[in-house]
Amino acid sequence: MFINISDSKEAANKGSSGVLVQYLEKENRLNKKSEPEYWFNGQQIKVDPYEVMKTLDGNIAKLGKADAKFFLVNISPSQKEIAFLKEQYGEEGAKAQLKGFAVRVMDAYAQNFKRDGIKSHEDLVWFAKLENHRYYTHKEPEVKQGIKKRGDRKEGEQMHVQVIVSRKDRTNSIKLSPMNTSRGKNEEHSKKMGQFDRLAFKQSGESFFDELFEFDRGLKETMAYANTKKNGSLEDRIKMETLETETAEPHALNERENTLGHHQSTPLASLFDYAGPIGISIADDVDDEAVYGKNRHRNKSRGR
Repeated sequence: MFINISDSKEAANKGSSGVLVQYLEKENRLNKKSEPEYWFNGQQIKVDPYEVMKTLDGNIAKLGKADAKFFLVNISPSQKEIAFLKEQYGEEGAKAQLKGFAVRVMDAYAQNFKRDGIKSHEDLVWFAKLENHRYYTHKEPEVKQGIKKRGDRKEGEQMHVQVIVSRKDRTNSIKLSPMNTSRGKNEEHSKKMGQFDRLAFKQSGESFFDELFEFDRGLKETMAYANTKKNGSLEDRIKMETLETETAEPHALNERENTLGHHQSTPLASLFDYAGPIGISIADDVDDEAVYGKNRHRNKSRGR
């Protein structure tokens, strides 16, 4: 499970949200014959892009020109996690479950600020869009080596959710920035500043997924394992290697199962009927200019 919050350079978030909203409409533009994929949040399941832009751009009280107006949260399950959801719930059911999971992630996003009055997704202004594919960009090795073309679809399961969340809360009075990691002078000061622990937020998404869907995640597939291997102290890495050895043994796995217990998965599709009767980085997504050939026309003009 990969959950990321894009910084201002990637999201271009100091002006209107219109550019980003239209960018995330790319799959609807490419698949005109199919039923459009609507925007959603915890209260609505079919929101038009204009309404998304209008609501976000209208929730910027007392923000200056240089202030971020919104942030982009990318929720990307691994191919194994997506395959698991499809096996359990079917194609459309998996989409409904992932949308419901996104609501839970935004609950965690709100709670991570540790601010009075900011307790759940209902206290935020946000809209999400499910996307089914990812596309190669000019920056990727496969494109540079000529193996793939810019705009080609990436192989395998690529379903993910992009969330645009306002800098201001639902009352349009409280500023909330996930980029603020300051702890403040003391606990009380930190609450006023609204500190945000991005590592804890990412970890909570992984934990929620495992608990909600009873997903059996191996140690090497955990964020804790990857983070310890990359950034942990020598002592932490030794402890992780010891744990890795222990969990490889059958009896250790059984003990771990008994300790954690079995969590009853919540049927999110029953709470969020996205699938009708059946049921957060931009750089990794489709390059519209590559797909529509706009760059090719520009290059021809330059060559004249």
